[in-house]
Amino acid sequence: MWRVLVQLVSIMVLWWCIAVAEAEDVKYKDPKQPLNVRISDLLSRMTLEEKIGQMVQIDRIVATTEIMKNYSIGSVLSGGGSAPLPEASAADWVNMVNMLQKGSLSSRLGIPLIYGIDAVHGHNNVYNATIFPHNVGLGATRDAELVRRIGDATALEVRATGIPYVFAPCIAVCRDPRWGRCYESYSEDHKIVEEMTDIILGLQGEAPNGSRKAVPYVGGKYELYERNKVAACAKHFVGDGGTTKGINENNTVIDMHNLLSIHMPAYADSIFKGVSTIMVSYSSWNGIKMHANQYLVTRFLKETLKFKDWEGIDRITSPPHSNYSYSVQAGIQAGIDMVMVPLNYIEFIDDLTYMVKHKIIPVERIDDAVRRILLVKFTVGLFENPMSDLSLVNELGKQEHRDLAREAVRKSLVLLKNGKNANDPLLPLPKKASKILVAGTHADNLGYQCGGWTINWQGFNGNNYTRGTTILSAITSTVDPGTKVVYRENPDGDFVNSNNFAFAIVVVGEYPYAESVGDSVNLTMVDPGTDVISNVCKAVKCVVVIISGRPIVIEPYMTLIDALVAAWLPGTEGQGLTDVLFGDYGFSGKLPQTWFKSVDQLPMNVGDSRYDPLFPFGFGLTTETVMARSTSSGVEGRPNIVIIAALAFISLCLGTTLD
Repeated sequence: MWRVLVQLVSIMVLWWCIAVAEAEDVKYKDPKQPLNVRISDLLSRMTLEEKIGQMVQIDRIVATTEIMKNYSIGSVLSGGGSAPLPEASAADWVNMVNMLQKGSLSSRLGIPLIYGIDAVHGHNNVYNATIFPHNVGLGATRDAELVRRIGDATALEVRATGIPYVFAPCIAVCRDPRWGRCYESYSEDHKIVEEMTDIILGLQGEAPNGSRKAVPYVGGKYELYERNKVAACAKHFVGDGGTTKGINENNTVIDMHNLLSIHMPAYADSIFKGVSTIMVSYSSWNGIKMHANQYLVTRFLKETLKFKDWEGIDRITSPPHSNYSYSVQAGIQAGIDMVMVPLNYIEFIDDLTYMVKHKIIPVERIDDAVRRILLVKFTVGLFENPMSDLSLVNELGKQEHRDLAREAVRKSLVLLKNGKNANDPLLPLPKKASKILVAGTHADNLGYQCGGWTINWQGFNGNNYTRGTTILSAITSTVDPGTKVVYRENPDGDFVNSNNFAFAIVVVGEYPYAESVGDSVNLTMVDPGTDVISNVCKAVKCVVVIISGRPIVIEPYMTLIDALVAAWLPGTEGQGLTDVLFGDYGFSGKLPQTWFKSVDQLPMNVGDSRYDPLFPFGFGLTTETVMARSTSSGVEGRPNIVIIAALAFISLCLGTTLD
């Protein structure tokens, strides 16, 4: 009996010793271990199937806890408009992400997933989030510090929904406004785009002094209360803004010198600032698809960065998916690490597994990819804190962020014309008037003023899909209570002539669009925009506000217009526009894109030999605030009436008179 008990105790002690030894040897779970040691330890434990699973990113619509566990899926994303449910709250998002994370953590090695989302002008997929101006408007501000603060706010709102990774910023250099993604570019000038990469420091945080540069860094990763930063993704490498005729995903024909001097500098800046990932473009360079371009992808990026890719390997062939096995081989061998295969992930896994097992693709290429993916996950802190909580849910759409967006709007506005002549400016407008007209398709449409990539991939129409302030609402709340505001979307000339309006504000522009849907050969405003301009501006002094993602045709109507404002795609905070229209702040924005006279001139960029624009790159009139103008008038001209009143009151008290 005693002998049996001794044997049982010995076996139990042996099991305990083995368990302790194994626990001590699991270095990847120990945050005290050096990062490279943790990555190497985990990589050594992974099967080929687990490694390939880490290279896969699927859409949330096909993700389940079982799929995450059984396939060791590395990442999940929300494509444009892919939400847990309509008008999902921050808590709904957190719960959805945590559910999928539990599936990943229940796998053999418990490798956490990294959830990614397009947050390209705020947390734009999410109901009630703050929607900032699109990048073209931010480029007009020339304010890198402002953009960094927008990165701070965006990171916090994304973290509020339990997501640690964003597919932003877009650092394309748009060289042709016919491109449907031009509004995602800060400018046609690479120097401005380089400056705006400071948004990465807002999104990810800035590494402490003394830290190595050009190494991925994400701040606030250990304590729950500190988790207010996200991994960023610079995109789309490289030259996507220079395609022929601005056709999305087309061919960029350019020599190496100009590729490096125009399209590459912002990537060098992003690398230096520690960007976590880079997304490779669908486009081609001199006929070679970027996803198959081993020279550029590996030579310029593989030393320090990881890549994320939206089903790009499908498009290596034409038509897409016509030779998928070749596409998988070419893409992985070119250096793609993580591949977005939103729906057809099993096909990708099977093809890549076959190629590795048959030595078509070396396992070393797989290990390299997975090592980089794990580096991002460790850098973000997912192994220590894989689950999110609800502590940040009230950060989504908070007033402080909306105030920041409002500041960004007013700094992004570019004043292109102010009065029929320089001595008779129309702006700033008076808040007090008997009756004013607000007209146009875009005056009372939150979806139009936000543009594409807002709630849905292609944006939305109307005022019911998220919270914000339309331009009409902003005007109504800004003017004096005694000013009557009349709104007509498309007034005829008789109506305008018969109403004795003091002035009119006409808001017109483009419908929302994204990617190839936005490619345009004519760049005209939507109907009946030109009719509204004609009917209104012939009858009353008018300021025309253009809501668009790029310069559009306006030259034929310039003689009718008293004042012209490029407002870009301002987002949810329409009050930023009225802040400047009515003189609480002055105009300060400068054109980030050359404004052409005719589309026949395109492409046309500053520095071209045949440069004959309607408004040149960098153009932008300025105005003073109403208070500054009044004070200036009081000092340099007649005494200001407020000063007169104050002095008169003082003189009466003293028993004297004013001369």
